[in-house]
Amino acid sequence: MDGTVLVADDDRTIRTVLTQALTRAGCKVHATSSLTTLMRWVGEGKGDLVISDVMMPDGNGLEMLPAIRDQRPSLPVIIISAQNTIMTAIQATEADAYDYLPKPFDLPDLMKRAARALDRKRVVSKPHSAEEPSSEGSDLPLVGRTPAMQDLYRLVARVMNTDLSVMITGENGTGKSLIARAIHDFSDRRNLPLVTATPSDLAAMEGPATILSRARGGSILFDEVSDLDGDAQARIVRMLDSLTDDAPRILATSQQDLMAKMESGAFRQDLFYRLCGVTVNVPSLRERVEDIPLLTQHFLLKAERDGTPSRQFSKDALELVRTYSWPGNVRQLENTVRRLTVTATEGEIRHKDVEQVLGSQPETEPLMGGATADKLSASVALHLRRYFDLHGGVLPPPGLYQRILREVELPLMEIALEATGGNQAKCADLLGINRNTLRKKVTDLDIRVTRRRKLM
Repeated sequence: MDGTVLVADDDRTIRTVLTQALTRAGCKVHATSSLTTLMRWVGEGKGDLVISDVMMPDGNGLEMLPAIRDQRPSLPVIIISAQNTIMTAIQATEADAYDYLPKPFDLPDLMKRAARALDRKRVVSKPHSAEEPSSEGSDLPLVGRTPAMQDLYRLVARVMNTDLSVMITGENGTGKSLIARAIHDFSDRRNLPLVTATPSDLAAMEGPATILSRARGGSILFDEVSDLDGDAQARIVRMLDSLTDDAPRILATSQQDLMAKMESGAFRQDLFYRLCGVTVNVPSLRERVEDIPLLTQHFLLKAERDGTPSRQFSKDALELVRTYSWPGNVRQLENTVRRLTVTATEGEIRHKDVEQVLGSQPETEPLMGGATADKLSASVALHLRRYFDLHGGVLPPPGLYQRILREVELPLMEIALEATGGNQAKCADLLGINRNTLRKKVTDLDIRVTRRRKLM
């Protein structure tokens, strides 16, 4: 890696770590805790890459991006932030950041992105509207620092100002309609209508024409499109075939496996390919367990703003919330938190309060594609499609095979160790591998092994 990197972060440890890592990689580094100093360096023509935090003592790193773009259009900027929400990713993209990473970041991943930024000439994007997006998005429960959510944020930020149709998939209650709303509300079409097409809208022959007239070039959402009958599907196909250049953006959601429905003849192939310009999969809560405390706090604050008493979870109560299966996903979690803010008798929500509420919750099975939902290959396929979509038509970096194997291997090892209470002999037997092999994997994958009560 070759070039000069300007690092701006108010955390001394982060500045030290980045300076050491970039210097070892062959770069020259200038590090500062001040945006004023950073902008002076930029104005002096220093640096081939900027890595900047958002919240700094003397300003906001995102707000500096337009000035950097005006002075140095070819200077790439990587934003790092502890604000792990979809809004940060969207704002970074709209401000023309080269890339965005949440804190705590993976250092090797950041180094790879820095290398790509230094090697690849930055393409200056078209100017964005000066109008700021509505602040309503700050209330969306689209928060999370897990890799699955960060991938989702980046993909949404990349596709929101394109004209590609977007298919949003995920289990019931994961927030598919919220993603659709975010794509519209933070796009160039934000001042135009977002029209949700209902089955009754599509029941009549003139239904599609009515929908188009209501949308007026904004966006049309076909919610749970997999539930539409054959006649409604045919009308949508005819409507999409008649669209002109000033047509509305097409969005759709589905909790069913559309590929399986198409192969069985229950969903039209021509409609499938018209709707799936880009596929955005919203992960279930089981796939992002570490985000549950963040979501819980978000819903507590939201309930407090709505007039309910201020509450906090005790440590063991929050752990019970974190380990629950949440078949109803984020929607079920929000309803549960709201109920607890009302029914809890003290300021602190205790373990027994959570037990009482969760004990009355129906243990329904998550719905996502019927029997195919449990196939690992189907989940891997969705992940890979999302990963390729994220690169916007450019091939991912070489070495994909080993990266994918590592992504599957790491959670397998962690879950197997957790299930066996950290007993490596039992874990090796469970996995069917040699104990020495397991030890090497634990070291190579940097897995923290903790002895605890067995799950099984």
